Amino acid sequence: MKTQAAEQIGVCSWSLQATGPQDLAEKVNALGLKKVQLGLTPHRDDPGTWEGVQEILAESGISIVSGMFATFGEDYTTPDTIRRTGGVVPDADWDENFELAKAAAATAKAMGLTQVSTHAGFLPHEPTDLDFEKLSLRVAQLAEVFAEAGASLLLETGQETAETLLMFLDEIGKRGVQNLGVNFDPANMILYDMDDPTDALRRLMPHVQQVHVKDANRTTVKGQWGEEVVVGTGQVDLIAFVRILAEADFDESYIFEREAGDDRIGDITQGVGALNAAMQEVTA
Repeated sequence: MKTQAAEQIGVCSWSLQATGPQDLAEKVNALGLKKVQLGLTPHRDDPGTWEGVQEILAESGISIVSGMFATFGEDYTTPDTIRRTGGVVPDADWDENFELAKAAAATAKAMGLTQVSTHAGFLPHEPTDLDFEKLSLRVAQLAEVFAEAGASLLLETGQETAETLLMFLDEIGKRGVQNLGVNFDPANMILYDMDDPTDALRRLMPHVQQVHVKDANRTTVKGQWGEEVVVGTGQVDLIAFVRILAEADFDESYIFEREAGDDRIGDITQGVGALNAAMQEVTA
């Protein structure tokens, strides 16, 4: 078992709603963190402009450890709208999304990033689904773009069960794709009412290269969103989450993502405290 440490903790740039590089640096410093996952394409919570961001963050000892590629046209109003508009699913947006991916890959290469995550969208649950072949080919094409940039493409969890994602990864692996992994977000499993995050992490662990730290409560009304809450106050079993990672000798990043609330600094600070406590309990 590998000790999980505070030095592994970072934060998503878009969670801090920074207006630019200097504001981002100040907010990351306020959290006492030294790692950032940077949005490489426009994101719903990311209004900043990022010219010179790597150098400005470095002046504060902050490193960009990974990127995020957001697809065009996402509508998160309801689970149904994102099912129709998310990731690489919409045919009408595929050409534009492929160009966005190439631009994000170029940025990642220029920054020396080796990991970039994205939501592929709602994946078909069965290989017999007419969209399965189409979407597996599209994800393979995206992975190739990032492979040429020297980066792994990490599919973020939540919009499908662990079983579906494992099946999808296996199918794409048959195409010879070697740089596809998983960015595991336990709260998304709850928000989308998909899977138990503990069981899902255990099954997906061989593919996990980065985790998001986020918490949520499951909806009581089918077809509606769950509720995102401060880490340590929801239904994600933080102790089990850290234990599975520790037992797998996980040495990558725990990246806080907060997409709700009016006090992002305060909420993430509270969550960092809860995660540190879990790390200490698990590896004591």
